[in-house]
Amino acid sequence: MLERMRGKKNQRSTEVLLPETEHALQAVRQRCRQMVARKALLSAGASALPIMGVDIAIDIHLLSRLIEDINTEFGLAPEQIEKLHPKLKVATYSTIVGLGSTLVGRVVTREVLLKLLTRSGVKVVSKNATRLVPIAGQMVSAAIGFSAFRAVGNRHIDACVKVAEEMLKVQAATE
Repeated sequence: MLERMRGKKNQRSTEVLLPETEHALQAVRQRCRQMVARKALLSAGASALPIMGVDIAIDIHLLSRLIEDINTEFGLAPEQIEKLHPKLKVATYSTIVGLGSTLVGRVVTREVLLKLLTRSGVKVVSKNATRLVPIAGQMVSAAIGFSAFRAVGNRHIDACVKVAEEMLKVQAATE
């Protein structure tokens, strides 16, 4: 089921494709926001299911693919960063550490995503509690799931944009 939800597998190469201009960076940002909205709809659909625990499993799967795809779009997947010029690589990792991001430029594990989801534990608890009320509860649960998923995805995009902006500055300074 999860493979069907994901659609075709991400066969994008991991060559280094950093956005080279501010305009290109904004285009990547917009594409990623659309990707987040699509995945959030899938998450909302899973949240509407009256079976406890299925939504969390699907959210973890969708989030792991989403974070990897966003990192790749911005040129911030670990294997892409490793191919950068040494000065740019150091600047990239410095910016990531400075932001305190746990997802930018890193391999995403289920444990990290579970930790991220439990940070918004109130949403998870309220989402599960509303599921007990037929129909209306499932709709509320889906709305909470959509909002939470979209918030996590958009926060990650914002962090990637900050890192990419710093990389643009470093590239401009070295030219």
